[in-house]
Amino acid sequence: MAPGVSRRARRRARGAPPAGARARSAEDWWWDRLAPSGSGYHLLQSDSMLLVLPGPGPSRARAHRRVARRSQRLPPLGARAAATKAGPRPAPAPAPAPPQAPDPGWGDRIPLEILLRIFGLLVAVDGSMPFLGRAARVCRRWHEAASQPALWHTVTLSPPLAGRPTKGGAKAGGAKAEEKLLASLECLMPSRFSQLQKLTLIHWKSQVHSVLKLVSESCPRLTFLKLSDCHGVTPDTLIMLARACPQLHSLDIQHSMVESTAVVSFLEEVGPRMRKLWLTYSSQTTAILGALLGSCCPQLQVLEVSSGINPNSNPLQLPVEALQKGCPQLQVLRLLNLMWLPKPSGRVGTPGPGFPNLEELCLAGPTCSFVSDEALGRLLRGSPNLRLLDLRGCARITPAGLCDLPCQELQQLHLGLYGMSDRPTLAKEGSPLLTHKWCHTLRELDLSGQGFSEKDLEQALAVFSGTPGHSHAALCSLNLRGTRVTPSTVSSVISSCPGLLYLNLESCRCLPRGLKRAYRGPEEVRWCLEQLLTSTPSPS
Repeated sequence: MAPGVSRRARRRARGAPPAGARARSAEDWWWDRLAPSGSGYHLLQSDSMLLVLPGPGPSRARAHRRVARRSQRLPPLGARAAATKAGPRPAPAPAPAPPQAPDPGWGDRIPLEILLRIFGLLVAVDGSMPFLGRAARVCRRWHEAASQPALWHTVTLSPPLAGRPTKGGAKAGGAKAEEKLLASLECLMPSRFSQLQKLTLIHWKSQVHSVLKLVSESCPRLTFLKLSDCHGVTPDTLIMLARACPQLHSLDIQHSMVESTAVVSFLEEVGPRMRKLWLTYSSQTTAILGALLGSCCPQLQVLEVSSGINPNSNPLQLPVEALQKGCPQLQVLRLLNLMWLPKPSGRVGTPGPGFPNLEELCLAGPTCSFVSDEALGRLLRGSPNLRLLDLRGCARITPAGLCDLPCQELQQLHLGLYGMSDRPTLAKEGSPLLTHKWCHTLRELDLSGQGFSEKDLEQALAVFSGTPGHSHAALCSLNLRGTRVTPSTVSSVISSCPGLLYLNLESCRCLPRGLKRAYRGPEEVRWCLEQLLTSTPSPS
C-alpha cells in the first residue's frame, strides 16, 4: 500500500467514532439540547416551527430511526485494525436506566370517591369558584368529579370586570361582563347548582333579576342569599325567590341598594321560616324594622344593623319592648357603628318580656353613644344566657350598671374606648365589680382607654390569681391599652393565667419602655413576664 493511502487510512481511523457510538447529526444535537431524555418534554416538528411540549413524546421520526440503525453498523476497516492492535477492551459498564417520565394517566386511575373527598376539602377552604372550574379542565375524570352538584353548595359570583375602568366606560364594561357571565350561568346552573345552599352576588348592577330568576329555577335547596353592592333588586324578584326556594331562611343585603318595599314583601312571604337578617342603616330601615316589630318573623335568631361607608347622622330609634315581643327567639343582636337611641318605654313603664335566648349583644359604635345603664338593662332583661357583650365606645355605661345585669356566664366583655378626648369624665373606680362577678367564666376582657386608677386595676386583676377551687383562670385575651396598669399587676396576671394568648400593653404610661406593645402567643407573653421581672421598677 502506498504511504499516502496508509496515512489517510490512519487519519480516518483516528477521526472515526468509537465502536458502538451513534452518529450525531445537527438535528440530533438540537433534539438533545431542547428536550433531553428524562426531562418530561418532547419535540414536535411542524412545517414552519419546532414545538417543545410537556409529557413523553411519540415515537421519533423514520429518519431518526434510520440514523440510529446506521450508527450501529461496524466502523470502517482502519478503525477495526487500530482496535485490534490496541488489544482487547474491557466490557463496557451497563448504562444506567433512563429516568421514568411522569405517568400521564395517574389522574384517571384515582377513584371518583377519593377525588370527591379531596375536592370537598379544597372547596370547604377556598370555595367552589374558581377551583372547580379549573379542575374540570384537567382530564375527563376530574371533569366528572368537578361536575358533581354536591360540591357546588357554596358559590360566590362576581363579574370579572367589576370595579375596573374600561374603554367604553365602567358601566358599559360592567354590563358586558355581567351578560357574559350570565350566559355561562345559563349552562352551569341546571347541571351543577341543583344542591346550592349559599349564594353570594357581588357588584351586580344590571342583571340581578336575571341571575335570581335562574336561581329560583335551578336551586330549590337555597338557604342563604347575600347581595353585596348590588342594584336593581325589585319586590317581584325577592318574592319569586322566596316562593321557589322553600328552605331560604337567611338574607344579607348590607351595602346594596334594595328598596324597603322589596325587603318587607320578602319578609312577609318568608314569614316564620326567617332566621337571619343583615341590614345597612338608611332612611328605609324604619319600614323594615316596623315589619319585624309586627311579629312578621317570630323565629328570627340573628339581626344585624350597621352603618354604611357614609354613616347616617340620624340616630336609630328602636322600641326595645316592641322588638322583644316581635322577635322573642332572638339570639344575636348587633347594632354596629351607628347612633342608637332607645325609645321611651311609655308612661306606664311596663317591662318587656326580654330576650330569653340572647347570647350575643353588640352595641359597638362611636364615642357619642346614647346607650346608658337604663337602656342596657331594658335590653338584657331576662337574658341569663348572654355570652358576649360588646360595648366599645359606650362611655355612659358604668361598672355598677354592668354588675346589675342578670347574665352570670359571660365569656367575652369588651369595654374599650377609642379616641376619647374627655378622659376626666371616665370612672376612676369600679373595675373589681366586673372581675368579681365573671372571673370564673371570662375568657376575653377589653378595658382599653378606661380611666381606672392603678389601685383599682390591681384589685380587679388580682381576682384572677385567686379563682375558686385553686383552678387556673380561663382568661386568654386581655386588652389594657392606654390604662394605668403597673408592672407588678401585669406580672401577677400573666403568672395566674397560663392560657393567656393575647396581651395588649400599648400606651400604658406606668410600664417601662420597650414593653408597651401587643403580645401574641404564649412565647411572647412569657417573654414579657421575664422582662417585667428583671426590669427596673421605675416607669418612663
